[in-house]
Amino acid sequence: MKIFTTKQIKECDEFTILNDQISSIRLMERAAQSCVSWITENCKNHNKFAVFCGKGNNGGDGLAIARLLYLKGFDVDVFINGSKPEFSDDAQVNFERLEGISGVSIKKFNEVEQNNLGSNTIIIDALFGTGLSKELEEEYKELVDQLNGIDLVKISIDIPSGLFADTVSNDNSTIFKADYTLSFQFWKRSFLHPETGYFTGKVEILDIELSEDYISAADTGYFVIDEKLIKRTFRPRQDFAHKGTYGKITMIAGSFGKIGAAVLSTRSALRAGAGLTFTLAPGCGYEILQSSCPEAMFIKGGDQHIDHFEKDDDSVYGVGPGLGTHPETQKSLLQFLKTYSKPLVLDADALNIIAENKKNLKLFPKGSVITPHPKEFERLFGATENSFERLELARNKAQEFQIYIVLKDHHTQVITPEGKVYYNVTGNSGLAKGGSGDILTGVLASLLAQGYSEKEAALFGVWLHGKAADLAAEKHSKESMLPNDVVNEFGNVFERVNRRVAIKL
Repeated sequence: MKIFTTKQIKECDEFTILNDQISSIRLMERAAQSCVSWITENCKNHNKFAVFCGKGNNGGDGLAIARLLYLKGFDVDVFINGSKPEFSDDAQVNFERLEGISGVSIKKFNEVEQNNLGSNTIIIDALFGTGLSKELEEEYKELVDQLNGIDLVKISIDIPSGLFADTVSNDNSTIFKADYTLSFQFWKRSFLHPETGYFTGKVEILDIELSEDYISAADTGYFVIDEKLIKRTFRPRQDFAHKGTYGKITMIAGSFGKIGAAVLSTRSALRAGAGLTFTLAPGCGYEILQSSCPEAMFIKGGDQHIDHFEKDDDSVYGVGPGLGTHPETQKSLLQFLKTYSKPLVLDADALNIIAENKKNLKLFPKGSVITPHPKEFERLFGATENSFERLELARNKAQEFQIYIVLKDHHTQVITPEGKVYYNVTGNSGLAKGGSGDILTGVLASLLAQGYSEKEAALFGVWLHGKAADLAAEKHSKESMLPNDVVNEFGNVFERVNRRVAIKL
């Protein structure tokens, strides 16, 4: 799914109105109807709504939603700024429609305190949409602060009021804090970054049938990894295949006290489908690896730490989990990278070793996939003020070194050597545990070995990793799920993808 800027979203609306022979007021009605359909399906335990409407088209959406909810049998109060604000043209039409309904109370913002909203009330924020270009004015700041202090379920329409769609907000900005955001047609970039995504709650993307011609033709460098992309990427297992069909992988991982990382990455590579899996690890991990991962073959790379790397041009390498930073390990890794030119996966201590000297950055083989978390990224490429700036720096570095950067975060970003960005929306905070990155390394290397391109492996790998984590959280909770629980869900994810691909065929 493409991510568009505020300007492009406006252009898409205008293109749809012009080319699909639909009026702007009818498009607003369609958007309102999509919200009401979601609300009636998901808010069955609530019978009252307090809808706060601004003067623009977002307010017009709110006015239409209020009318439609009332016609569905809900109790609705509408709050506006003054007796008769200067609404936009379409908002004015919906205000006049609402005025004709005696059962809907229309009140002023300053009357909120006088109204007992009640514990069964849902607050709907339709104050400002994606067109907001400046901080909220004082009267709206006061209202939003007041609403944020009320302990009720809150829903924002299209975007939480006060939030910008394309950029980071100031630290002291006043922004509506939603439990749910019902957004029209597209993800907004601000939904996907930690500083701003905090305000959206759970995001639901509602299809309001904007022009497919515009969407397919418009250019963007930002995307969301969705199931359509995964269906196009996934390659079902062939009936007449053999283990050689699905490649050879070598995980270079582990050191004394960190053999668990080698186990997790190896087990993950196996579960992700590699044909042959080897683990190059220190001898101190031999018994652990052979007993916990009997399907993988062991290569001794030292005693307590890895002190030499064996090169096999037929194998795909995943390097870094639990590797440690012993001087002999550092020397061996850097020497290996000087003589190895094929794409590989680098994570954890492999990245920390490279980060010791900026000259080492030139050792990344072109097409390689690196998987830094924010701190590892900072060690490699430098500090930034926020996640938006970090992403732009990652785009520059991916292009400079011709590598794929999997920038781990709540919504992990995959950055290509062309500077394109793909946000992943699977996964959850249960992955905020040691070992989660190790299993991602195993997945990515395994997919590369199976013949997926570097881009395909990165996109499919982060999606698979996150989707399995979502299934694990359903069974064990975010608090109690373990990386091994995630690995154990890979089979269920593959089964679902296979089923959907079969249906498509």
